[in-house]
Amino acid sequence: MRGTSAALQPPADAVKPVRHPDAPAPGELLGAHYGECFGCGGEQPHGLHLEARAGDGLSITAEFTVQAAHQGAPGLAHGGVLATALDETLGSLNWLLRTIAVTGRLETDFVRPVPVGTVLYLEAEVTAVAGRKIYSSATGRIGGPEGPLAVRADALFIEVKVDHFIDNGRPEEIRAAMNDPDQVRRARAFEVNP
Repeated sequence: MRGTSAALQPPADAVKPVRHPDAPAPGELLGAHYGECFGCGGEQPHGLHLEARAGDGLSITAEFTVQAAHQGAPGLAHGGVLATALDETLGSLNWLLRTIAVTGRLETDFVRPVPVGTVLYLEAEVTAVAGRKIYSSATGRIGGPEGPLAVRADALFIEVKVDHFIDNGRPEEIRAAMNDPDQVRRARAFEVNP
C-alpha cells in the first residue's frame, strides 16, 4: 500500500483476510447493489454505470466509460468522478469479504488526464484487515489493464451494521428499498454498500 497518511497504513497486527466461501466466483459480474447508486446503479441517468467483476483472491476489476456528463474541464473527466469510480471499485471488494462496510478514508492520486470517451479499467485489492478496518488499494488505467496509469487510490473501509443505513438514510428511500417485492434487490440494497 502506498498510503501517504498514517491512517492508511495497516497496523502491525493487521492480517491478510481470506475470500469468503460464499463470495462471487472469479469472473462473475457483481451487478449493482442499489439501482439508484451513482457509481453502479443502472437507474442513474448520469451515473457511472460501473461494472465490477470478482477477480482472483481478494481482487476486483471494473470498467466505466467517461461520458460527456462526467466532464470537469472541457473534454476531460472531472477528478471527483474519477475518485468516485475508484471508491466504487474499492467498495465492491466488500462483496468478496461478505462484509457491510463504508468508506472511512480515500486518498487519490491523479496521474494523467482522462478524456471523455475513454474506457477506464480499474483494479482493486484488499491488502489487510485489522478489526473493523479494511485496507485496500486501486488503480485506474486508460483503455485496458496494460494501458497508461491515470489514477490510483488507497482506502480505509470501516465495517458497519445494517442499522448504519437504516438509521442515517433518507426514510423514503429506506422504506422503498425495504418494501421492494424483489427479495434479492431488497437484500442487496443493504447487504454491502460499496
